[in-house]
Amino acid sequence: MTERAIDILGVHKRFGRQQVLHDLSLAVEAGEYFALVGGNGAGKSTLIRLMLDFLRLDQGVIRLFGRSSLDPVSRSQIAFLPERFTPPAWISAEGYLRAFLKLYGTSWNRSRVEEMCDSLFFDPAQLRKPVTALSKGMTQKIGLMAAFLSDKPLLILDEPMSGLDPLARIGVKQVLQQLRQQGTTLFYSSHMLPDVEAQCDRLAILHQRRFRFTGTVRECLEETGAENLEGAYLRIVTRAAG
Repeated sequence: MTERAIDILGVHKRFGRQQVLHDLSLAVEAGEYFALVGGNGAGKSTLIRLMLDFLRLDQGVIRLFGRSSLDPVSRSQIAFLPERFTPPAWISAEGYLRAFLKLYGTSWNRSRVEEMCDSLFFDPAQLRKPVTALSKGMTQKIGLMAAFLSDKPLLILDEPMSGLDPLARIGVKQVLQQLRQQGTTLFYSSHMLPDVEAQCDRLAILHQRRFRFTGTVRECLEETGAENLEGAYLRIVTRAAG
């Protein structure tokens, strides 16, 4: 049996007296594309940090491919892009890619990198520039390229479309479809509900510390009677608030 990519079991997290996450549980199968949806401050990034052991669990268990997230080996199969991606100011775009591919244990392949640049509508000549000379969108592409070229079986991306123009967003979606065909698992947070509706297998809606829905888009629409995911999301969070 294939090991599940992610198991989250009874997770709680507090910051001081504030309860941030309450009794969260879900499972993500290997090869699945799973979206974490919620408003600003809902706790999406906190959950991702717990998965990566950047924060300590107060209660519960997280497993990655069957290993505890507290075990450093569990993270050897992950490529991660944070919500606020800010590479070191002193490094060039190519230098960043080279460094991170080395950390990921992936060899540098110029032709493969240039193909990825083309896929994300990024001029390869810009790789020679320091990251401080790049726009927010171009910098985001560098972070995405490092993740996409990592050859890791699990991508954890926190708001991956942040700062991207329409062409780049199309490119990212096309690359993700290619990676899906290769069996890659994707766990990502997003505010962009039409993107989630179009490309995820399942989603979880995180609101006021709890999962208010977990399942497929179709199940979400059927449960709420909404015509699209935006309408379903609104009904679910309104119901939770009431």
